Amino acid sequence: MLIREIEEKDNKQVENLIRTCLIEFGANKPGTAWADPNLGDFYHLYSAEGYKYWVVEHEGQIVAGCGIGPVHDFPDICELQKMYALQEARGTGTASQLLKIALDFAKDHYKQCYLETLSNMIAANKFYAKKGFKQLDKPLNATEHFACDAWYIIDL
Repeated sequence: MLIREIEEKDNKQVENLIRTCLIEFGANKPGTAWADPNLGDFYHLYSAEGYKYWVVEHEGQIVAGCGIGPVHDFPDICELQKMYALQEARGTGTASQLLKIALDFAKDHYKQCYLETLSNMIAANKFYAKKGFKQLDKPLNATEHFACDAWYIIDL
């Protein structure tokens, strides 16, 4: 599996990856990435300063991805964004590699990394805790992802 930065040609596959995962967890609804207006154009969104998105490619297919972006009103805190993996990529160690790349990038720009997820994504919650993220009681700020009910932060 190849981990690389997103290219413009990946936009549709990344959107399909995320939508597939959201459907799997019953999160195909407002208040999640499902309703993100930039979902089909991550290449351009993540080309701005302080942003980056990586994909995992396997035999020409995008099977996982994640990004780093700023948190509004918190200049020293970034957010781990849109980290999703298709079932065939789970349990392969790819998510750990992807997270390491993302956090290494984040360390150069931020002091902490925040994330929002859903509590019913049990494996993801365990993964974040295992990687050193500390669970928060509430979100850092109001975001468009109001359906998320699990929040984490880690010092970089």
